[in-house]
Amino acid sequence: MTNGSHQAIDAAKEHFGKIVDEQLQRLIAVRKPVEWLDYSKMDRVVVGVAGGDGIGPIISRETVRVLQNLIRDEMASGRIELKEIAGLTIENRIAQMKAVPDEVMEELKTCHVLLKGPTTTPEMGSGMPNLESANVAIRKAFDLFANVRPVRVPSRGIDWTFFRENTEGEYIMGSSGLMVTPDMAMDFKVTTKPGSERIIRLAFDYARRTGKNKVTVVTKANVIKTTDGLFLQTAKEVAKDFPEVGWDGWYIDVFTAKLIDEKRRRDFKVVVLPNLYGDIVTDEAAEFQGGVGTAGSANIGRRYAMFEAIHGSAPRMVQEGRGAYADPSSLMRAAAMLLEHVGMVEKAAKLNKALDVCCQYEAKLKVTGRPDGATASDFADYIITVMNDLQLERKWLTSQPHAP
Repeated sequence: MTNGSHQAIDAAKEHFGKIVDEQLQRLIAVRKPVEWLDYSKMDRVVVGVAGGDGIGPIISRETVRVLQNLIRDEMASGRIELKEIAGLTIENRIAQMKAVPDEVMEELKTCHVLLKGPTTTPEMGSGMPNLESANVAIRKAFDLFANVRPVRVPSRGIDWTFFRENTEGEYIMGSSGLMVTPDMAMDFKVTTKPGSERIIRLAFDYARRTGKNKVTVVTKANVIKTTDGLFLQTAKEVAKDFPEVGWDGWYIDVFTAKLIDEKRRRDFKVVVLPNLYGDIVTDEAAEFQGGVGTAGSANIGRRYAMFEAIHGSAPRMVQEGRGAYADPSSLMRAAAMLLEHVGMVEKAAKLNKALDVCCQYEAKLKVTGRPDGATASDFADYIITVMNDLQLERKWLTSQPHAP
């Protein structure tokens, strides 16, 4: 072994030691009991709105316009306040060399929930600095451990709710990888028992409360034996507390294949899975609903929550002058999840029904991302019109086809 090899190993040991220490400190914080925030007891709920990058400001603007129409009475009474959060842009983040600049983080802390447009995360070789994802930074800062992503297509027998662990796995270590030598790179994955238990328990509780009574646990525990093995073992233990809820375990590769199996996919109801797998699978699942541009996402913690589209900032669309044609329905779905989270269930249902009518059944306007389709503004007008239609309930109910 050469001198250079010894130096590389010593540097790697020191780097890994720091990572282990950081994660052990995080584990202490995860174990601390924290009560859930009760929005029903609050006189005022502050909703932060951060436009983000690329198409983010465009779809955020149209989503806010829909919200303002839907909750104008609650805004007028002061029950809901929409607060613009500036500065969560790639330009500002690079200028300050922070995933979330300090002044932006302080503004986020003045809100109870956040509606966030997509933000750009620099990739290796892009010429941008190695900044951590803003999403990951916010999830860690507010301990938003549950990423909840529903996908529903009644005509195809699909009614899935995914619970993706949000603060562990590969993503939490995404900017902590190590170039051991110029020819060898290493990244890291971390799984903790309390981190796994809280997301798995949330999924089982949801399955019981909604009457779905079936949870699918997805891992690759036959190969990734330590971290995925801990996640699966924790699921077995949690399941004992929910005897009325059935559950099964699937490996990620087989599960992704069975999502496109017309007969088998109807068996899936509530799915819980580690961070990276959850990100990939929910993008695949969203294709059944019309693509990632149609699916919303909730990032939930006990004292804070962030709602966002599941797609990226699409800088190419903006560069090609197509930003105005971006599909805002994903962020609008997220806005509906936000309303439900803060207790405005009927308003959330109204927005979801309008989106069902406009995206899946009536579809008088089609957003294609190009000039041959509707603009984001046109689509927002369409949603507002349908929401204000006194016959929305009847229109929505009659448009529901029976699943085959």
